[in-house]
Amino acid sequence: MEFVGLIIPIVVAVFLAIDAPKHGKNPWLWGILGFLFTFLTLGIYLIKTGRKVAGWIFVALSILSIIATIALISLVIAFLTNAAGV
Repeated sequence: MEFVGLIIPIVVAVFLAIDAPKHGKNPWLWGILGFLFTFLTLGIYLIKTGRKVAGWIFVALSILSIIATIALISLVIAFLTNAAGV
């Protein structure tokens, strides 16, 4: 069950590695970046290969999820420090 979180990055990395040579891009670079940064890399790749609408949607959603994660972590830290009486 722990490996479920690895399925999406692997699928994105494989897609990028297979599709990159069709557009004259380095498949190793895009595959590794796709595995590490998943949807942000997929969005940038789609923008660079001419599929701009889908690419910008992925980039915007990735940035929003990063901002939401930082905000959630900040709220948890604020709650814990307030609950501890610090």
